[in-house]
Amino acid sequence: MAKLDLTQPGPDLAAALVDIPSVSGTEEKLANAVEAALSAYPHLKVFRHGNTVVARTDLGRAERIVIAGHLDTVPLNDNLPARRADGLIHGLGACDMKGGVAVGLRLAATLAEPNRDVTYIFYDCEEIEAERNGLYLLSRSNPELLDGVFAVVMEPSNATVEAGCQGTMRIEVTTRGERAHSARSWMGRNAIHAAGAVLDRLAAYEPRRVPIDGLEFREGLNAVGISGGVAGNVVPDLCTVTINYRFAPSRSEAEAEAHLREVFDGFELRVTDSAPGGLPGLSRPAAAAFLDVVGGTPQPKFGWTDVARFTLLGVPAVNYGPGDPLLAHKQEEYVPEAEIEQCEQRLRSWLTA
Repeated sequence: MAKLDLTQPGPDLAAALVDIPSVSGTEEKLANAVEAALSAYPHLKVFRHGNTVVARTDLGRAERIVIAGHLDTVPLNDNLPARRADGLIHGLGACDMKGGVAVGLRLAATLAEPNRDVTYIFYDCEEIEAERNGLYLLSRSNPELLDGVFAVVMEPSNATVEAGCQGTMRIEVTTRGERAHSARSWMGRNAIHAAGAVLDRLAAYEPRRVPIDGLEFREGLNAVGISGGVAGNVVPDLCTVTINYRFAPSRSEAEAEAHLREVFDGFELRVTDSAPGGLPGLSRPAAAAFLDVVGGTPQPKFGWTDVARFTLLGVPAVNYGPGDPLLAHKQEEYVPEAEIEQCEQRLRSWLTA
């Protein structure tokens, strides 16, 4: 079995994690190594759920916070083993997010007396369908393990705080007509032409800018696909416009759907995918203390991450980790060693102040 030394410097540990392949669905080897390494520390209570590993302190502190990171990566793209050069660690998952996992593992192993109780969660299948996501499955089987006053998801964020996340909803708006020969088009009704009214509403739509905890979340409503047509000489009787709505985390999924039904009133509408946003909760005392130590200007997260799963449980969360999110999933992804060290030092200061 692969072995991990959690006492080695964070960059060395990150490179070792990269060298244990863990494409989504194949995390068992890495999960075994993480579980074995954490089980060696008597100040931690370690739990295993599938290929998700949870380690908790139980010191009776007044507050509990959660630090979480996923173990899996996207598929291999000729980018293993890890390569180190010029202060960077290159390799599959280095940025997304084994640099962040290394920080979490180092803290779990070396902080025996944190000022808050801490739950560390290292989970599987984040990069694939939601129903296999280890954090989601844990929230269904053991939601108490995700409980806390505040959570840090160590997604790459350039070592700055990205608070909360947007919700996302995809819908299909369908227009219907009547088929006819295109040479006698007056005998039918063109469904693609009818979809022009859908596009007109999108073009005229003014997305909201929503202030939450001093951050401005910018919403968006965009057509992302259109399909229709039967043959080159047939007036089509069906056209579907696929639309993606990115909404501020203060709006629930039900409210988002109601809003879209209002925008497209009179049209046939079907929701095909939905995920709630995540509230930043920067006004919470634990979050305020975190920001005091981390510094910088928090930014809203324009996109969806697992912070939303914590919001569903009433736990505000932020994204904070080493690496540039724009490099995630790219063949040349890398993480700066200095950001790994910086994130660890700042989180350590927060948990020992």
